[in-house]
Parts: sequence; structure tokens; C-alpha cells
Amino acid sequence: MQRLDLKQLLSQKLSPQQIQFIKLLQIPTAELDMRIKEEMEVNPALEEGPEDEFERSEEENDSGDDFDSDDSLDEDFDNNRDDDGPGLEDDYRQDNDDIDLGDYIHDDEIAGYKMQGDGPGEEEDRDMPIAGTSTLTDALLDQLNFLNLDEKQHAIGEQLIGSIDNDGYIRRDLSAIVNDLAFSQNVEVDLEEVEAVLREIQTFDPPGIAARDLQECLLLQLERREQDYTTEIAEQIIQDCFDEFTKKHYAKIQSRLDIEDDELKEALNIILKLNPKPGGTSAGLAKAQYIVPDFIITNDNGQLNITLNARNAPELRVSRSYSEMFDAYDKGAKKDKKLKEAVTFVKQKLDSAKWFIDAIKQRQNTLLRTMDAIVRFQHDFFLDGDETKLRPMILKDIAQEIDMDISTVSRVANSKWVQTEFGVYPLKYFFSEGIATDSGEDASSREVKQILKDIIDKENKKKPLSDDKLEKMLNEKGYNIARRTVAKYREQLNIPVARLRKEL
Repeated sequence: MQRLDLKQLLSQKLSPQQIQFIKLLQIPTAELDMRIKEEMEVNPALEEGPEDEFERSEEENDSGDDFDSDDSLDEDFDNNRDDDGPGLEDDYRQDNDDIDLGDYIHDDEIAGYKMQGDGPGEEEDRDMPIAGTSTLTDALLDQLNFLNLDEKQHAIGEQLIGSIDNDGYIRRDLSAIVNDLAFSQNVEVDLEEVEAVLREIQTFDPPGIAARDLQECLLLQLERREQDYTTEIAEQIIQDCFDEFTKKHYAKIQSRLDIEDDELKEALNIILKLNPKPGGTSAGLAKAQYIVPDFIITNDNGQLNITLNARNAPELRVSRSYSEMFDAYDKGAKKDKKLKEAVTFVKQKLDSAKWFIDAIKQRQNTLLRTMDAIVRFQHDFFLDGDETKLRPMILKDIAQEIDMDISTVSRVANSKWVQTEFGVYPLKYFFSEGIATDSGEDASSREVKQILKDIIDKENKKKPLSDDKLEKMLNEKGYNIARRTVAKYREQLNIPVARLRKEL
């Protein structure tokens, strides 16, 4: 019980600066702007603006009694070890009877502060979304508006689009939609009118949208293709032999359609490239998330350069008007109670603004130190993007490298992205378990997955390899891996079992 009480006591000693830092560190870049705006709304002493508007003297930065130097917050935070290490005493002490104005008057000490390590640096770099779309529903309604429909037809179209489910299908019976229109919108329509509008919607993008079942979805997509002999065979397979197709009864399909092996194979290749879920995974109603990279890595003739997205480097300063309020107090009647209360309030806001600026700075420093360590650890991968060159790496490896707590590295890895010349990756992508090899070294699980994928890609599709055979082949290559692990990796790669990989 005593040990538990001690742990609780220590965990309560996180300073306000550390708490501020912890919360800011785990915020992804896409949300940082909003967090800064929220802070500015509650603290008028914090302002955003260009650095050259005022100058912040290094002497004043060093002399502040309530704030750590540039690296001290990082050091304090990691010495504290988050959950079970010794905590720091609260640095802030509010004393209404003894206000030290030395840090605040007759200077522009807290005037402007621009973060170091900006990305390629221009203002437009602050907005770097890699992916983002409007909702599927919005996109379909936009296409509906381009059709020359009367009021009734438009109402039918809106009802149909609203009935599209997460996967892009209309699985409700059309007669139920007729009833919906009658009861909810007082629009009387018949089944033929609904079917007519549905056929129009089924010509919208993405191909296959608004189908009533998988068979119709595939046919809608095949109709969009350039019509040739192979496409015609593919349409016949889906139209006339759909049950046989789903059960992989290829011999029955050949016999029924009277086609050769190569003709069947080419048609199947077309079908297997179609999208069975044209609605995607966005549920059709939720906006897609923006992926904003926190880091940009460029390769300059083998020299890897790391920069932060400029949105991680906001220009923040403490309000000059608040400093001038202290200047007025210094010259005024210091015993005036109301004025003293006002200055106490202003001092709190100034403290809070300086803490926030310092926490933002420490966030930036921690991001750069973590990314630099990851790049050094996975240097070969970042040169050319070859996944087989990824080394086994766990959070502890990076934490030891940068002398920070594992929880700090975890907060960075779980919410940050890096843009490379060969793709955008979440940082957690680079952390993986190690697998022992015959040579005594560790191999990345991702390396093993790539080799497993290569083996399956090259297998004889008429006799696909079972998980037992894949296990033996990996063991022969020196990877000590069990069959259940092979099955797990195969599933993670979205590769079906051998029976379903069988082809003619």
C-alpha cells in the first residue's frame, strides 16, 4: 500500500509545463493549428505573427525565473519518466502579494519567436494534405444535379442516394423506397420511375455504385470497360455463370460457355481486378481524414535530409500590450488593490503564454530528435524504399538512442507521418518485431512478409502452396518461423488460403 501511495504521489508532481508538452506532443500536425487557435482564444496574451515584428532578446529568455531553458523541459520530462519515475516540483508559484515584474517590463523579451527547423519553408507549405475527399453522398448528389431531372425525379434520386450503404450498395427493396417517398416526402411514384432513376445513378462514379447485389455491381463495372471479346466473356461469366464463378468451378464455366483455358484465364483476370465495394470504407457519410505528413525526407545524392512540415513551426509571441500593462503598473500606484489584482491576472496569462510557446518548441525538438534516430536506424530503407532493408526496431531502441522515455517515443510514433520520395508512411510502420535467423541475427517481420509474398507470387497457381509448405520454404531460407505465424502474416498481407488462390 505504501508503494502504491508513493507512486501516486510521484505521478502527481508533473509540472504544468510537462503536462502541456505531453498533450501537445501527441497531437498530429493536422490538428495543431486548431489547438493553437483554441489556446489563443482563452489566452489573449498569446499572439501569432511574424518574428520581425518584435525582437526577443536571448538575455531575457535566459533570465526568466518561471521557465526552463531551451532543452530543460525535454530533460525534466524524461527524468520524470511519465508514469513511475520521480516527478518534478511545480515551477509555477503564484504570489499575489509579491509580484516580480523584472521579467515583464521595459523590454520586448517575449516579443517574437519563430520555431527552428522549418520545412522547405514557404507559407504555402503550411497546408500539405496528402489525401482528402468530400463525402461519397456529396459527390453523388453533385452528379445528380447535372442530370436534367424534374422535381419528382430529383426527389427519387436523393432518396436512392440516401439509401446507399457503407459498401456502395442499395440493399433495400425498391418497393420500400417507393413507400419511403410516399410517407416521408408525400411524393407518389411507381416502381418503374424509381428503377429509371436508379439506372441513371448507376452510371455515376465510382463505377459499380448503387448496385443491388455483387453480381449487378460487377456487371455495371464491366459495362464501363472497352468492349472486346475478353470483356464479353467476362460479362457472360458474371451474367450466366455467377454461382459457378463464386465457387471456382472453372471446368463447369468452360463447358457451359465453350471457351478455352487461356480465354477463361484472361476473362477472370479482368473480373478479379473489379471493385466489390465501390463505396469504399468511408461509410459514404463521413469525410475522409487528411493525411498531413509531419516530416519530409529528401535524398540529396545519398545524403538524407529531414525537415519538419512548416505547420509544426508556428510563429508565436507574447502580446506586447500585456507587457505595457506591467510597465504602467510599475509607474503607477503599486498599493492600489484593483490594479494589483489586474496585474496578477495578466501575470498568469503571460506565464501561460510563455509555457505554451516553450512546450511547442519542445514538441518540435522532440519530433526532430525522434525522426533523426529512426532515419539513422533505418538508413538503408530511406535511401530507396526497399522494404526488405527494414531492420527490426522497437520503441526501446529509439528511446535509448535519444535518451527519452519509451512513452515519449510512443506518443510520436502513434500519431505522426513522414513523406518520402517513394510514399507517405506512418512512423509506427517502421517499428516491428524481430525474427531469429539461422545466422543468429534478427530479421524484420516486414522483411519476412515480403519474402513470403514473393514466394506466393511465384508459386504455380494450379497447385498453390499450403501454409505448411510455406513454413518449410521459409525455414529452408533460414527464417525460424512457425506455421501459425505464416498464416498470420499471410492474412495481414490479404492473401487468401491456398484453395482460394487456385487458378487454371
